[in-house]
Amino acid sequence: MVIALIGATGLVGKEIIKKLEKNKTFKNFNFLFVASEKNKNKEIVFRNNKYKLETIEEAIKKKPKYVLFSAGSEVAKKFAENFTKKGAVVIDNSSAFRMKKKHKLIVPEINGNKITTKDRIIANPNCSTIQLVMSLFQIHKNIGIKRLIVSTYQSVSGSGQKGLDQLQREEKKEKVKNPTYLKKIYNNAIPHCDTFLKNGYTKEEEKIIFETNKILDSKIKITATAVRIPTNGGHGESVNVELKKQTSIEKIINLLNKQEGLKIGLGEDYKTPIETKGRDEVFVSRIRKDTSCKKSFNMWVVADPLRKGAATNAVQILEKVISLNN
Repeated sequence: MVIALIGATGLVGKEIIKKLEKNKTFKNFNFLFVASEKNKNKEIVFRNNKYKLETIEEAIKKKPKYVLFSAGSEVAKKFAENFTKKGAVVIDNSSAFRMKKKHKLIVPEINGNKITTKDRIIANPNCSTIQLVMSLFQIHKNIGIKRLIVSTYQSVSGSGQKGLDQLQREEKKEKVKNPTYLKKIYNNAIPHCDTFLKNGYTKEEEKIIFETNKILDSKIKITATAVRIPTNGGHGESVNVELKKQTSIEKIINLLNKQEGLKIGLGEDYKTPIETKGRDEVFVSRIRKDTSCKKSFNMWVVADPLRKGAATNAVQILEKVISLNN
């Protein structure tokens, strides 16, 4: 059987390759690596073998069984169903299908049991959403969440190679052609992730709100502010959680410790964005009572947007799908 990766040369695509390479689940599969027309016939090395990059049209003709999309929403919208019509299961890392009712939005540790053999397109949530819901699931399941106030501090790596290039060029005082960010990112913080909407929110903030509601509970009230910062590592989130009933910090910590994939830091033991680069876990620390509200508490959540926020989660979904089909 064949696994195809669409967007093999991007930042997330490269991380997916690393995850596939190390995972024994995929040792008996064949692979297709797909990139844009300009990269056709260039080679990448995978498990000590050289693979020529192919176009997406060539990949469709070869009828892969499983397809990982990491090439943006427009490419996914245009080509995903071309693969499913030929029998493939598609796991898409873009926003193309996340809010469609018929497509599931999956974080395997939370709702991986909802995947069935009938699913043909499965959506990977936004990177900021994944780490947020990972930190909230046990708390909402056991206590109940009424409202969330989320402020994100997002690495330039979340914008892909172009965002990283802009930071590096600005740091070297080089001219930036066609910048990803409309304002200087080096030594700065920009409260502008993705495009602005008519209501004053950005699309990134809307993704956090809508996706968290879809995964956890549509009744949770959420507001979010997303800020881009000049780091190349994890996304940080300051999260204020208002619960349905007053609960001790000790119980909250116990519930967090039950969640697979979380690493909990207590007291002055916290992680910063740069420390989470290349890590698959979601790190939660600065857990403390909100002294202004009896039913609320605060926490700091950090994770690598290229790993658990994208590549790791997508590969975990693929593992679930394969296990169902065996």
